[in-house]
Amino acid sequence: MQVVDFHIHYAPEDMVRPNLGEDARPVLAMRHGIPSHTQHEGLFRIDRHLECMDAAGIDVGVLSSGAGMGADHETCAHINADLAHVAASHPGRFRPLAHVDPRDDRWKREMAMCADEHGFPGLAFPSSFESLTLDDPLLLPVYEEAVRREMFVFVHPAIRMPEGLAHYYDRYDLYRCVGREHELVVATVRLVAGGVFDRVPGLQVVMSHLGGGIGAIIERIRGYQDKAHLGLAPGSPHATVAAHPFDYYFDRNMFFDTGGVYGSVKAIRAALTEIRAERIVFGTDYPQEIRDAETMARFTQHLRASGLPGAVVEGILGGNGAHLIARG
Repeated sequence: MQVVDFHIHYAPEDMVRPNLGEDARPVLAMRHGIPSHTQHEGLFRIDRHLECMDAAGIDVGVLSSGAGMGADHETCAHINADLAHVAASHPGRFRPLAHVDPRDDRWKREMAMCADEHGFPGLAFPSSFESLTLDDPLLLPVYEEAVRREMFVFVHPAIRMPEGLAHYYDRYDLYRCVGREHELVVATVRLVAGGVFDRVPGLQVVMSHLGGGIGAIIERIRGYQDKAHLGLAPGSPHATVAAHPFDYYFDRNMFFDTGGVYGSVKAIRAALTEIRAERIVFGTDYPQEIRDAETMARFTQHLRASGLPGAVVEGILGGNGAHLIARG
């Protein structure tokens, strides 16, 4: 069985190198005074990607680019072309995801090229495209096309903080630390309660960071589906519910990756209290949170030595998500 890492980041060198300066030290990008993302040469050093993957026994890395999630069409197309070159240069090691701008009519052509010419198995989406949330009707044709092409959607926290929240995340690096997890929980609820899976029942979504830790609060979310008891009038946007309970979609439409938790097996154990083991896939979040071969190897070693049933561990490391990357 191949070990598959669903959460590895990459950015083209020409998009990162000019920002680093002569000493190539990491550079922090800011937006509205809030830390947005860190740029460093590890993002484009594929030799280091491979070194870390080999140390951890990872056979296949699913590549996504923070610079392309929520970007304009031209940026997405540039990143996709670079990712195709990386995959072709290292046969069998990388499965890139397509980056598209659903607000631009050219998304369908770009998606078709990524799928048909390059064999990309999925799309990389942010948790929101600025004011455009994942349950917006504008995205339904994209979801439908993804199902038609047998592509999954990988959802990563929006790199840039949504507009209007600077006062809320004004210090302590709050947006990157906890705000992004909140974004993932909200995105998960929007996909389910917004009826996206009811309208596109074949859609498969990989929610990063274990859904922002949604397992810890899913019982509260379940309780808030009793709209009559909560006094919400029919027709209110707050009274909208999906056709089935949340668990129905968790078991049929959603996977949750282990990235974003700095290699914590405790976080995986916590998620397993509410999410079926078969719906969890492996992810490291290299090279942002896990940044070196030793830490990468320690994650897989700790997971194998966790005491979790062998079938559960092997499923997380590769078996659960193998079919998602099989196309192409």
